[in-house]
Amino acid sequence: MPFYDPKMRELQDRYEGRAVPDRLEQVRRHDVFTEADLAMIAQAPFFFLATYSETSVDCSFKGGAPGFVRATGPNTLEFPDYDGNRMYRSLGNIAATGRCGLLFIRLDGARFDGSAARMRISGRAEVDDSPEAIEGLPGARRLVRVTAEHIFPNCPRYIPDMGAAEPSPHAPRPGHTPPEAAWKSAEWMRDLFEDEG
Repeated sequence: MPFYDPKMRELQDRYEGRAVPDRLEQVRRHDVFTEADLAMIAQAPFFFLATYSETSVDCSFKGGAPGFVRATGPNTLEFPDYDGNRMYRSLGNIAATGRCGLLFIRLDGARFDGSAARMRISGRAEVDDSPEAIEGLPGARRLVRVTAEHIFPNCPRYIPDMGAAEPSPHAPRPGHTPPEAAWKSAEWMRDLFEDEG
Protein backbone atom coordinates (compact mmCIF):
# COMPACT_ATOMS: atom_id res chain seq x y z
CA MET A 1 0.00 0.00 0.00
CA PRO A 2 1.55 3.35 -1.00
CA PHE A 3 2.16 5.93 1.70
CA TYR A 4 0.43 8.71 -0.27
CA ASP A 5 -2.71 8.13 -2.29
CA PRO A 6 -3.57 10.11 -5.46
CA LYS A 7 -5.73 12.68 -3.63
CA MET A 8 -2.96 13.36 -1.12
CA ARG A 9 -0.56 13.87 -4.00
CA GLU A 10 -3.04 16.16 -5.74
CA LEU A 11 -3.24 18.38 -2.66
CA GLN A 12 0.54 18.36 -2.19
CA ASP A 13 0.90 19.57 -5.77
CA ARG A 14 -1.85 22.17 -5.37
CA TYR A 15 -0.36 23.67 -2.22
CA GLU A 16 3.30 23.47 -1.14
CA GLY A 17 4.58 20.70 -3.40
CA ARG A 18 6.03 17.24 -2.85
CA ALA A 19 9.53 18.01 -1.55
CA VAL A 20 8.69 17.97 2.18
CA PRO A 21 6.28 14.99 2.00
CA ASP A 22 8.81 13.02 -0.04
CA ARG A 23 11.59 13.79 2.44
CA LEU A 24 9.38 12.82 5.39
CA GLU A 25 8.54 9.53 3.69
CA GLN A 26 12.22 8.84 2.99
CA VAL A 27 13.54 9.79 6.42
CA ARG A 28 10.76 9.32 8.96
CA ARG A 29 8.35 6.67 7.61
CA HIS A 30 9.30 3.11 8.48
CA ASP A 31 7.67 -0.31 8.63
CA VAL A 32 9.56 -1.80 11.60
CA PHE A 33 9.27 -0.43 15.13
CA THR A 34 12.24 1.55 16.42
CA GLU A 35 13.34 1.54 20.06
CA ALA A 36 11.54 4.87 20.53
CA ASP A 37 8.35 3.39 19.01
CA LEU A 38 8.55 0.38 21.33
CA ALA A 39 9.02 2.63 24.36
CA MET A 40 6.01 4.71 23.41
CA ILE A 41 3.85 1.61 22.89
CA ALA A 42 4.95 -0.02 26.17
CA GLN A 43 4.26 3.10 28.24
CA ALA A 44 1.03 4.20 26.55
CA PRO A 45 -2.01 4.50 28.83
CA PHE A 46 -4.17 5.25 25.77
CA PHE A 47 -4.29 5.67 22.02
CA PHE A 48 -6.85 6.55 19.37
CA LEU A 49 -8.10 3.93 16.92
CA ALA A 50 -9.50 4.97 13.54
CA THR A 51 -11.43 2.49 11.40
CA TYR A 52 -13.74 2.63 8.43
CA SER A 53 -16.11 0.62 6.29
CA GLU A 54 -18.14 1.50 3.21
CA THR A 55 -20.85 3.06 5.40
CA SER A 56 -19.05 4.02 8.63
CA VAL A 57 -16.03 6.04 9.72
CA ASP A 58 -15.09 5.90 13.38
CA CYS A 59 -12.42 7.11 15.78
CA SER A 60 -12.33 5.58 19.24
CA PHE A 61 -10.35 6.17 22.42
CA LYS A 62 -8.68 3.01 23.74
CA GLY A 63 -7.23 3.11 27.23
CA GLY A 64 -5.76 0.84 29.86
CA ALA A 65 -2.91 0.47 32.28
CA PRO A 66 0.49 1.12 30.64
CA GLY A 67 1.50 -2.11 28.96
CA PHE A 68 -2.02 -2.95 27.74
CA VAL A 69 -0.73 -2.45 24.19
CA ARG A 70 2.07 -4.90 23.44
CA ALA A 71 4.44 -5.07 20.52
CA THR A 72 4.57 -8.71 19.44
CA GLY A 73 6.96 -8.52 16.50
CA PRO A 74 8.98 -6.12 14.35
CA ASN A 75 5.80 -4.51 12.96
CA THR A 76 2.97 -6.12 14.95
CA LEU A 77 1.16 -5.22 18.12
CA GLU A 78 -1.93 -6.30 20.00
CA PHE A 79 -4.30 -4.83 22.53
CA PRO A 80 -7.27 -6.14 24.51
CA ASP A 81 -10.81 -5.09 23.72
CA TYR A 82 -12.45 -4.31 27.06
CA ASP A 83 -16.09 -4.02 28.10
CA GLY A 84 -17.68 -1.10 26.30
CA ASN A 85 -20.93 0.31 25.02
CA ARG A 86 -21.65 -2.70 22.77
CA MET A 87 -21.97 -0.70 19.58
CA TYR A 88 -18.93 -2.51 18.08
CA ARG A 89 -18.21 0.34 15.70
CA SER A 90 -14.45 -0.21 15.65
CA LEU A 91 -14.61 -4.01 15.57
CA GLY A 92 -17.40 -3.94 12.98
CA ASN A 93 -15.33 -1.71 10.72
CA ILE A 94 -12.31 -3.97 11.22
CA ALA A 95 -14.44 -6.98 10.28
CA ALA A 96 -15.59 -5.13 7.14
CA THR A 97 -12.27 -3.79 5.82
CA GLY A 98 -9.44 -4.94 8.08
CA ARG A 99 -7.94 -1.43 7.85
CA CYS A 100 -7.03 0.78 10.79
CA GLY A 101 -5.01 3.75 11.96
CA LEU A 102 -3.59 4.21 15.45
CA LEU A 103 -2.46 7.49 16.99
CA PHE A 104 -0.30 7.46 20.13
CA ILE A 105 0.24 10.81 21.86
CA ARG A 106 2.33 11.77 24.90
CA LEU A 107 0.68 14.58 26.85
CA ASP A 108 3.22 14.77 29.68
CA GLY A 109 5.97 16.54 27.77
CA ALA A 110 8.11 13.40 27.40
CA ARG A 111 9.98 12.90 24.16
CA PHE A 112 11.57 9.52 23.43
CA ASP A 113 13.95 10.60 20.67
CA GLY A 114 14.05 14.34 21.11
CA SER A 115 10.87 14.80 19.09
CA ALA A 116 8.65 11.72 19.27
CA ALA A 117 5.59 12.81 21.16
CA ARG A 118 3.17 11.46 18.59
CA MET A 119 3.29 8.27 16.54
CA ARG A 120 0.94 7.17 13.80
CA ILE A 121 0.51 3.61 12.63
CA SER A 122 -1.56 2.58 9.65
CA GLY A 123 -2.11 -1.00 8.63
CA ARG A 124 -4.31 -4.05 8.93
CA ALA A 125 -6.17 -5.40 11.94
CA GLU A 126 -7.94 -8.58 12.93
CA VAL A 127 -9.99 -9.59 15.95
CA ASP A 128 -9.38 -12.83 17.88
CA ASP A 129 -12.16 -13.80 20.27
CA SER A 130 -10.75 -17.19 21.24
CA PRO A 131 -10.31 -17.94 24.96
CA GLU A 132 -6.60 -18.57 24.34
CA ALA A 133 -6.09 -15.06 22.93
CA ILE A 134 -7.29 -13.33 26.10
CA GLU A 135 -5.91 -15.75 28.65
CA GLY A 136 -3.99 -13.82 31.30
CA LEU A 137 -5.38 -10.43 30.19
CA PRO A 138 -7.60 -9.08 33.00
CA GLY A 139 -10.84 -7.58 31.69
CA ALA A 140 -10.21 -8.54 28.06
CA ARG A 141 -13.20 -9.65 25.99
CA ARG A 142 -11.30 -10.02 22.73
CA LEU A 143 -7.84 -9.32 21.33
CA VAL A 144 -7.09 -7.02 18.40
CA ARG A 145 -3.93 -7.68 16.40
CA VAL A 146 -2.45 -4.99 14.16
CA THR A 147 0.16 -5.37 11.45
CA ALA A 148 1.74 -2.00 10.70
CA GLU A 149 2.39 -1.03 7.10
CA HIS A 150 3.42 2.54 7.83
CA ILE A 151 4.86 3.86 11.11
CA PHE A 152 5.62 7.54 11.30
CA PRO A 153 5.80 10.50 13.65
CA ASN A 154 4.69 13.98 12.80
CA CYS A 155 5.29 17.41 14.22
CA PRO A 156 4.61 17.48 17.98
CA ARG A 157 4.61 21.26 18.32
CA TYR A 158 0.85 21.58 18.95
CA ILE A 159 0.64 18.86 21.59
CA PRO A 160 0.01 20.38 25.03
CA ASP A 161 2.08 19.36 28.04
CA MET A 162 -0.61 18.32 30.50
CA GLY A 163 1.69 16.75 33.11
CA ALA A 164 1.55 13.24 34.46
CA ALA A 165 -1.92 11.88 35.18
CA GLU A 166 -3.29 8.87 36.99
CA PRO A 167 -4.70 6.01 34.93
CA SER A 168 -8.46 5.60 34.89
CA PRO A 169 -9.83 3.52 37.78
CA HIS A 170 -11.81 1.65 35.10
CA ALA A 171 -8.66 0.34 33.37
CA PRO A 172 -8.40 -3.44 33.93
CA ARG A 173 -5.17 -4.70 35.51
CA PRO A 174 -4.11 -7.61 37.70
CA GLY A 175 -5.50 -7.51 41.24
CA HIS A 176 -7.92 -4.66 40.54
CA THR A 177 -11.70 -4.79 40.15
CA PRO A 178 -12.79 -1.80 38.09
CA PRO A 179 -15.93 0.04 39.21
CA GLU A 180 -19.04 -0.33 37.07
CA ALA A 181 -19.45 2.30 34.37
CA ALA A 182 -21.87 4.97 35.59
CA TRP A 183 -23.80 5.06 32.31
CA LYS A 184 -24.87 1.43 32.84
CA SER A 185 -26.96 2.47 35.85
CA ALA A 186 -28.49 5.55 34.22
CA GLU A 187 -32.29 5.56 34.15
CA TRP A 188 -32.35 5.23 30.37
CA MET A 189 -30.07 2.17 30.36
CA ARG A 190 -30.20 0.28 33.68
CA ASP A 191 -32.98 -2.14 32.69
CA LEU A 192 -30.72 -3.69 30.06
CA PHE A 193 -28.11 -4.57 32.69
CA GLU A 194 -30.36 -5.73 35.54
CA ASP A 195 -30.16 -9.38 34.53
CA GLU A 196 -26.35 -9.29 34.27
CA GLY A 197 -25.73 -8.40 37.93
